[in-house]
Amino acid sequence: MEPLQTVPLFVLVVGLGALYLWSIVWSYKDGNACGKPGFAVAIFVAVFMWPLSLLIWIVFRPESDRARLHSQGER
Repeated sequence: MEPLQTVPLFVLVVGLGALYLWSIVWSYKDGNACGKPGFAVAIFVAVFMWPLSLLIWIVFRPESDRARLHSQGER
């Protein structure tokens, strides 16, 4: 491979790695905010067919405690 071809590949791999790590951190925080064990949610997202597992969590995640309190009129 020529050096000019490896730079875009390197940027792609680093970008996907950063997105992968960010999604694990986000899912941990979101799991805690929704009242679920954040560690278990992060493991689910990290291990089971990422990014499909991230999409599954986003679709089926419970309502967060903050959103639930807001919808009930409490602050």
